[in-house]
Amino acid sequence: MEVDPQVFKFTHSLHVTATIFRAIDTLKRIPGLSLAAPLTPTDIERATIYWAKSTQAAYFSLELHQLKANRALPANHPFHRLTAFIDEHGVLQVGGRLANSTLTYNQQHPSIQPRHSTLTSLVIYNAHLRTMHGGTQLTMAEVRQSYWIVGRRPAIKTLMLRCMKCARHRGKRAQQLMGELPTARVQPSRAFLHTGVDYTGPITIKSWRGRGAKQFKGWICVFVCMSTSAVHIEVATDYTSDTFIAAYRRFNARRGICHTLYSDCGTTFLGADATLKKLFIQGSSESTSIASLLLDDGTQWQFNLSAAPHRGGKWEAAVKSIKFHFTRTLGDTSYSLDEIMTLLTQSEAILNSKPLEPLSDDPEDLAALTTLPEPTLQPINIALLSRWQMIQHQLQ
Repeated sequence: MEVDPQVFKFTHSLHVTATIFRAIDTLKRIPGLSLAAPLTPTDIERATIYWAKSTQAAYFSLELHQLKANRALPANHPFHRLTAFIDEHGVLQVGGRLANSTLTYNQQHPSIQPRHSTLTSLVIYNAHLRTMHGGTQLTMAEVRQSYWIVGRRPAIKTLMLRCMKCARHRGKRAQQLMGELPTARVQPSRAFLHTGVDYTGPITIKSWRGRGAKQFKGWICVFVCMSTSAVHIEVATDYTSDTFIAAYRRFNARRGICHTLYSDCGTTFLGADATLKKLFIQGSSESTSIASLLLDDGTQWQFNLSAAPHRGGKWEAAVKSIKFHFTRTLGDTSYSLDEIMTLLTQSEAILNSKPLEPLSDDPEDLAALTTLPEPTLQPINIALLSRWQMIQHQLQ
């Protein structure tokens, strides 16, 4: 039966299946179970295993029969390179040599699923939604956390072409020859040492949550690392230079001092530059702090030529990526300032976890190279961690 994944969601199917299992157990009078009690992660895992086994039984019956009989698959079979095995629950999974890694069990041994199945469509579209309508690479990286789909790239591309929200925002890309990349783009440096900044918007922000809330315009201030393509997002409540200076201070407090700051010749940026220079001359207490921030640390602010907006392609690409996720998630709904900041922070995390290169088909190469990689410290003994690692462990 063909199911539209945009109508019948993967998580909804798991909840329905888990509820049915709960009802069956209740009819069997198993103690401690009731339909009134909320579902648990164990119930969801049971439903996930059920659909994985059912799909594999329908598409991989011959392979399952041979593996259960301890007979090796042919050398030219796709599962031979995956060193497929059947786990204790009867699910066909990828083998490999990652048992001693810090990855979770599902990441070490993802479940093998066929390309043309209802479960595969639901899983792919669920990953597409979790990544806020991400592209092929980002959706594939999310899918590979738990599932290994045979021929997954064409399947993901096919489903993304059917996504109605992505189809509405999909446009033709311009094709033109570009000049040489600047030095900050091609030479390695720490993150945000050379930064490009731009504004995008406006966005509608509610003064508070609930009825009768007033609305006002806000803007998104985007900081982009010229070397690593990392993104930092701040919310600006107006289009004044003072608001941008406040956003720039927050950026410096979290990402460090910039050596060079690039931007277009926007009125806000020119006004902020003029304001900073004026404060330098006045010698006030605020002037001293800003001077220490920009002048003493050697930060240079470089503006692009007025007639050359293409030189800001680095931050314009980041703005496009932010709009790609933000418009599909936000839509025409208005949110409060804290809700907007939450959505933008999640968008920032998704953009910084986006794979920088195409994913390989090697079953032992499951980790994707991202902009700001952060190793997990969750399964490591706390007593063996340093003080900084212990703090990171608490955050995870």
